[in-house]
Amino acid sequence: MTIAITTFDCGGARIRAHCRHLATVVSIWGEIDSDNVERVGEYLRRFILGNSPVVLDMSGVTEFTLAGVPLLSMFDDGCNAAGVEWTLVPSEAVSAMVGDVFPANHSVHEALRDLADAIDNRRQLVLPLIKKSA
Repeated sequence: MTIAITTFDCGGARIRAHCRHLATVVSIWGEIDSDNVERVGEYLRRFILGNSPVVLDMSGVTEFTLAGVPLLSMFDDGCNAAGVEWTLVPSEAVSAMVGDVFPANHSVHEALRDLADAIDNRRQLVLPLIKKSA
């Protein structure tokens, strides 16, 4: 089941979120710079919910200035504080600015597959405990 939220315009960047079974996928296209980084940050904060992992798909970001780096740090801090697992799908522009500082995947598909694998691994760890109590 996929529920689409309308596209939000942040003056040069567009953001759209899809709530999927494994995670909320937040996609950003366009430019993130000092003119719109505050608006982008305000909008992103609403997806730090504590109950659903987030895939931050920035593969469509064509320009990512130094002003955007604190945005990702804020998002990372917020997710850590709320206990939200997240991963970044960076564009070349984003990768050039942040390198491999944040958890990242090459595509949304890969990120969702990694989340599914992590869930399977946790289930495998818990399964012996459940069988012993039965």
